[in-house]
Amino acid sequence: MNHEINENGKPEIENETRNGKCPECGAEMVFSPEKSALECPYCGNTVAVDFSQTSKERDFSELFNVADKWGGETHVFRCNNCGAKEVLSKNEIAKACPFCGTTNIVVTDELSGLKPNGIVPFAIDKKTAAAKVKMWAKRKLYAPRAFKKSVAPEGIAGTYNPAFTFDADAFVVYRGVLGKHYTVTRTVNGKTVTETRTRYFNIGGTFDMRFDDILIQASEKISQRDINKLRPFDTNESNEYSTEFLHGFSAQQYEKSGEECWTEARRLIEQIVKSRILAKYDYDVIQSYSQRVETNNVTYKYLLLPIYVGHCKWKKKLYNFFVNGHNGNVTGKTPVSAVKVLITVLIGLGVVVGLGLLFYYLFSGT
Repeated sequence: MNHEINENGKPEIENETRNGKCPECGAEMVFSPEKSALECPYCGNTVAVDFSQTSKERDFSELFNVADKWGGETHVFRCNNCGAKEVLSKNEIAKACPFCGTTNIVVTDELSGLKPNGIVPFAIDKKTAAAKVKMWAKRKLYAPRAFKKSVAPEGIAGTYNPAFTFDADAFVVYRGVLGKHYTVTRTVNGKTVTETRTRYFNIGGTFDMRFDDILIQASEKISQRDINKLRPFDTNESNEYSTEFLHGFSAQQYEKSGEECWTEARRLIEQIVKSRILAKYDYDVIQSYSQRVETNNVTYKYLLLPIYVGHCKWKKKLYNFFVNGHNGNVTGKTPVSAVKVLITVLIGLGVVVGLGLLFYYLFSGT
């Protein structure tokens, strides 16, 4: 292995570590979440990774600039079984798909796409992730007891998930008609009757709200719902992207463009401001409502989020799980015990029948 000599007459190792090579033995180094450094799996040598640079917000106009390609330092592998696409550093090879476990992986000539400008590095290792999965599975109410006792996470792989975050100022002009129920009591044919009526009133005005780091999933291999369950990812403290964080891990290629993710973020903004506006009023029904939302000062970050992917086997079937590689939150699927579900249904029916009988005897006069 050749090193360049610096002005002090010592080997220059910066290029080696950036390429993932151990400066001591030349082996491929991997990023260690436990040590927050690059570590050689053979000689144990470690090299510090710069955590001082945080990711920066980018102006919304840059979202449409696809010139910042990632292909110079990465390449793309495709799983022929489930279609997942992984991005790895140039020196690494995909050995198995983190989503379906197959080894039917092929390198493609696809470009890696837009280069991320931020990353939330892995902070827990596979062993810790497996322990988190076991604790999570044992808390699943409807999982079979035998499964809980024998749960064994398998095929755990660390993969960075692509996502876009957006900051924006929202200015809203709204109007509508809301209704509030009230009751009146009157006498009809000698009997007292209580009626429910609705009093309608107009609303309207303006509303301002600042949004910070709206997180939108950019891969279709993990749903937005699962990403939300794994949160938070501490995106405000994300690091500036550096290839060192990718060594030993893969990254999923984004399948939704930044523009598509912004469209989803925009819809979410509209839902949130509507909810906040209506929460200001005391009402029971909405007769009509309309709003015009204007977004300003929009910025974004294209981030990689750390997620461990794996599965648990039960009766020859695989149940996938996801673990937040930063804080250990877990989501996924487990087998369901039909017996436990049946017992819950029977208890629910028993409660309903019991309440029905109670009301019958209370108001029947018997």
